[in-house]
Amino acid sequence: MSNVELAFAMMALLMVLMALRIPIALSMMACGALGYGLLAGPESVLNYMGTVPVSKFSTFDLSVVPLFLLMGELATRAGITRELFRTCNVWVGQLRGGLAMASISGCAAFGAICGSSLATASTMGKVALPEMKANNYQPGLAAGALAAGGTLGILIPPSMVLIIFSVLTEQNIAKMFLAAFVPGFMAAFGYMLAIAIYVRLKPDSGPAGPKTTWVQKFRSTGDVWHISVIFLIVLGGIYAGIFTPTEAASVGVILTAILAFTHGKMRLADFRDSILKTAVSTAMIFFILLGADLFSVFIALTQLPSLGADMILAADLSPYLVLTIMLLTYLILGCFMDSLAMILLTIPIYYPIIAVMDFGMPAEDLGIWFGIIALVVVEVGLITPPVGMNVFIIKSFDKDLLMTDAFKGVIPFLLSDILRVILMIIFPGITLWAVHLLG
Repeated sequence: MSNVELAFAMMALLMVLMALRIPIALSMMACGALGYGLLAGPESVLNYMGTVPVSKFSTFDLSVVPLFLLMGELATRAGITRELFRTCNVWVGQLRGGLAMASISGCAAFGAICGSSLATASTMGKVALPEMKANNYQPGLAAGALAAGGTLGILIPPSMVLIIFSVLTEQNIAKMFLAAFVPGFMAAFGYMLAIAIYVRLKPDSGPAGPKTTWVQKFRSTGDVWHISVIFLIVLGGIYAGIFTPTEAASVGVILTAILAFTHGKMRLADFRDSILKTAVSTAMIFFILLGADLFSVFIALTQLPSLGADMILAADLSPYLVLTIMLLTYLILGCFMDSLAMILLTIPIYYPIIAVMDFGMPAEDLGIWFGIIALVVVEVGLITPPVGMNVFIIKSFDKDLLMTDAFKGVIPFLLSDILRVILMIIFPGITLWAVHLLG
């Protein structure tokens, strides 16, 4: 068996293990270790396991992961979700479909602190779904808005997946955060526009709420000023050069903890639970990272990425055709994998191919542009039928919700996402202009 055949055999085995519901980290580690051992001998695998985990997880860049995870846990415990939703509802609730729009706005604001899609969908769903049901919103629209809004958690900085991508491809984390801003706000605006069009076509699907005065609007905004301050200090400090991303995350943790104790209902027992949940989540992410790294080492040893790049260059395929094929695989993988697993599994293969293709931009810009596009498509996979993870989370809060209605409800948001991806591919400046302006 040639090296390339062995690579494809291990990838097939990996898919089988995942289909058998073996954890993705363990599946990648087993396939990587087996393939690496067959190519370089069992001693190489033992040497790898004896040295690489310590050196890899001792890097300063990865310390930002548990800090942002803890910040998200504390934000959830602070009970800010309800205030964000109430404030957004005061501003847009009087519009037809206003509660759904408020859900999108609230998800965007919470995602700017949390950084997790599943956590954003879960916490906002608990608050907003009962409100929309009480106001006779169409179940599909309500579920679709919350499932789609939850995806903003991994796009609007800080984002765990974006951090991991930056580490894998050696990109600047601060520049990646900066590049994600415009696509993130485009996503939120596109979702709200999709709701506006949907309720115009089906007026009974999202009735308008009571009108509010400007005094009420500004008063409600004052209720969430502390959240804006944390956001500005954390991300503003990064771009002003005051903090590194890791330092900014630690400052964010302290400020969010103060907010949770003084403004929320968090007690010492809740704080302990937050730390424990952060430790568990960090261990899970690092275990996945280790499995992905071992699998990546094996794939690199087979020279599959370089051979694939050479074949694509020799075939003279359009770079945009190759990019489209890669993005379509993300939609397929999104049916049975989460966003982090998709990035870790594919980037070691895809990125070397993208890096040697001519998209008419410098290497650093190309890495940033591809990373944001990949993240957006991974985000779309979280709401794509038949297995959209965010949709299932929303379904868990409403036992009467039919999955067919929920997936019908995400269609307008999927159309918005497809349009956004096309615009980002045609106009790279959407992603790169803020990096060039402030980077």
